[in-house]
Amino acid sequence: MNVVRTLNNWRKFRQTVTELGRMSPRELEDLGIERHNIRRFAGTANGL
Repeated sequence: MNVVRTLNNWRKFRQTVTELGRMSPRELEDLGIERHNIRRFAGTANGL
């Protein structure tokens, strides 16, 4: 895989984890995400 693409995917992953981590339990529930699944969801969403 391209190194630049990998780094961009990692950056997007970290950004997604950070943004979801700042959400309230209610906001996460509205999205259908449980707090303990944030990293898994972010990885799937960003191709990791």
